[in-house]
This record gives sequence, C-alpha cells and structure tokens, in this order.
Amino acid sequence: MSIKAATHGEIRVVTIDRPEARNAVDPEMASQLFAEFTAFDRDPALKVAILAGIPGAFCAGFDLKRAAGGMGETWYAEHELDASFDGHDDQPRKGPMGPTRLTLSKPVIAAISGPAVAGGMELALWCDMRVMERSAYMGVYCRRWGVPLIDGGTVRLPRIVGHGRAMDLILTGRQVEAEECLAIGLANRLCDDGAALETALELAGQISRFPQACMRADRKSALEQWSLDIPHALANEWKSAETFRAEGSAGAARFASGKGRSGDFSEI
Repeated sequence: MSIKAATHGEIRVVTIDRPEARNAVDPEMASQLFAEFTAFDRDPALKVAILAGIPGAFCAGFDLKRAAGGMGETWYAEHELDASFDGHDDQPRKGPMGPTRLTLSKPVIAAISGPAVAGGMELALWCDMRVMERSAYMGVYCRRWGVPLIDGGTVRLPRIVGHGRAMDLILTGRQVEAEECLAIGLANRLCDDGAALETALELAGQISRFPQACMRADRKSALEQWSLDIPHALANEWKSAETFRAEGSAGAARFASGKGRSGDFSEI
C-alpha cells in the first residue's frame, strides 16, 4: 500500500510511501489519506496525528502522469464545492490530495523530508504545524506545468505567510529552502536530515500531554476567527469558557497546589 499508518500511544502517524513517484498522490491514495484522517478525528483514544513521507520525499504533489490522461468528469464532479460546505466532519468531502478540505477537531503535524511541492505543499499547509529537515524545501512547482493550486494553497498560504510573500511564491513557483520557510512562518521547527519524524513525534508528545478540551477550543477559535469580524470573533472565543468549567478549574487547582512554579512543568 502507498499509504501506511501506525499508532504510537496517543499519536497516529500516517505515511505516504510511494518512492518510485517521489510520493506523488494519485486519486486512490487521496481516498486513503482522507479515510485515515477522518478515522483519526473520530477516535477518542488519539490526540495528535503526524503526516509524514519517506526519507528524502514528503510529497511531490498530485500524480501528473495520471492527470496527463485527463481526470474525467466524474472526478471533477466529486470534488465540486458550494458555499454551504464548512469542512467539518458532519459533511466530509475529500480534496484532490485527500484530507485537505477537512477541518479536524485535533491537530496534525507535517514531518517534512525532501520536497513538499505543488499539491504536497498544499498537504503541508493543511497541517497545523510543519517540521522540516534542513535540506527539505517547498514550492509551487506546478506553476511550470499550467496546473493551478486547487486544494487550499491559495487560501492557506497567504494566511500563514502574508499576502505579499504568498504572491511571490505563487507567481514565481520558486524553490523555498527550509531556512527561508522557517523565517517566513512556513515551517515551525527545523531539524537535522533524517530526524523529521522523530522531531514531530517529540512535538506531538508534548501537545498530547496538555488538557485536551481547552487546547482544542483555542485551536478551533483560532481557525474560525478568519471569517469573523473582531466582535463576533471575541464572542465566538468566549464559548471556550465552557471548557474552563470542565478542565480549567482543575488545572488552576493544580497550579495553586504548587505545580508549575518557576517554570517547572515536568509533573503536569
């Protein structure tokens, strides 16, 4: 199989494994990725997911050899969206690259080795955080072949790096090295070559230790505020107060008992 998955405690690792095509994703693989991440989101035992590639290749994008033969009207129809679609799990719809139209309730980290380009970059942008090896890179490589970004790239890239930088990358299609990715916010962490998955697992482990309801509420508010003006965004954020009833009081009591003093969080 070209998509593999494994569970490490409370962390689910989904791996694209198609080395002969630099991890290019075909429609069957997209369906597998979609199924893996919807299953992750619905599993109460899992807290964080990691999307990884093979050593030296995260994902080279959509399979252009498949696209060269024409995708057929059925493919276009099944990916059509209208304004009522909100990306949540009550009306899941897969994107051309798989999970890229889902708004999950739990975080996903991309572990990037080698290229994350074209549709592969769109997969990385869909993730909440991106760990990149120092020799890894991103880029809108599909610019060279007359293939547009149709799986979130033109939406998420400006929101992550700002409009001006996004226009640079979208219009030129240039290679963006890991150091620049870190500098402009495309990457959240850099690591040595060969260490992307290990670093992502360590980061996921840190995230999984936190009280989950409050963390997910903050994540949800940060995602939803983009479509709201400030008064409505603040009102939406206040809904998270309900999680304080469930988790925050207990956490405040732990702090009051002496936990976490002087920045020591080893026992929380």
